[in-house]
Amino acid sequence: MTADELHEQLQQGVKLNLIDVREPDEWQEAHIKEARSIPLSEFQARANEVHEVEGEVVFICRSGGRSGRVCEFLTSQGFEVVNVSGGMLAWQGEVVHGE
Repeated sequence: MTADELHEQLQQGVKLNLIDVREPDEWQEAHIKEARSIPLSEFQARANEVHEVEGEVVFICRSGGRSGRVCEFLTSQGFEVVNVSGGMLAWQGEVVHGE
């Protein structure tokens, strides 16, 4: 999914389970309001949290690399997940700062 497609779906009110895998300092700098944070460095310990929220599971990071690795891993485990290509660098929508 592209960042523009993600933005469009969020504007349309599509229920997404958006997970940002960037590290806490990156998250605090700027993140998408609808996202929740599960940093890649904590992912193995917190993987059980992925499906705590309803909706299509969508991962995002800075440029799409880290979230792509998470998607490859989860796909190999039999889960259906989506990566945001281009990540936050491609995001043109509003962002939230801080926690």
